[in-house]
Amino acid sequence: MRIESTRLPEVLLIEPVAYGDARGMFFESYNQRAMEAAGIGPQFVQDNHSASQAGVLRGLHYQLEQAQGKLVRAVVGEVYDVAVDIRRSSPRFGQWTGHRLSAERRTMMWVPPGFAHGFLVLSERAEVLYKTTDYYGPKFERSIAWNDPQLGIEWPLGEVHPSATALPVLSARDQAGQPLGEAETYP
Repeated sequence: MRIESTRLPEVLLIEPVAYGDARGMFFESYNQRAMEAAGIGPQFVQDNHSASQAGVLRGLHYQLEQAQGKLVRAVVGEVYDVAVDIRRSSPRFGQWTGHRLSAERRTMMWVPPGFAHGFLVLSERAEVLYKTTDYYGPKFERSIAWNDPQLGIEWPLGEVHPSATALPVLSARDQAGQPLGEAETYP
């Protein structure tokens, strides 16, 4: 696996080596030893799988307690995946990094605890699979506004399939996301 840092050093991009021949291809989507060597040490306890249409934006999500690290990959289609540092003690508080994840390229993103996470579906349809380091805790979940001007996330909305609207499709929870300045965050 090739592992590289992003502009937020704790957020990592992971590219597995794929082996192909006339039969198809094979790659390891997870290898605990390789992850531990990259500093990704927590045990994963839950796998989540979401399916969405073009223009759907999920996020920016996090849990105040039972904070989840997430190993995210697209298994169908392509998404623009974003992580935001929401640790007030961090020198990078409020900074974000965004990267394309696609089934074709197989790149994964490690989003550690202490970061909000979200993605925008760029393809006609996408399925995202992600491992988490803690269990889903609905009473602890929070959402930061995807379009908070303080964050200035450059979502590639113009690249979404032409049948999608100019604004992303959001859940009611994500429509009610708080600006970072008003959101409960990590110390």
